[in-house]
Amino acid sequence: MAVNVTTRKGNVKNIRSHALNATKKRQNLNLQVYRLEDGTKVRLSTKELRTLKKNEKTA
Repeated sequence: MAVNVTTRKGNVKNIRSHALNATKKRQNLNLQVYRLEDGTKVRLSTKELRTLKKNEKTA
């Protein structure tokens, strides 16, 4: 089972019709399961995953 590491939350926005009715819509995160070097599985957003891989290259 993957552990949810991220503290980020999705966006909430309004969908507007031609009559300008507002309906709430939730835009969820793109969560991916990633296995760390020690073998544990974590659930990260793709933005955090890209940053993690970028920092691994430079270090």
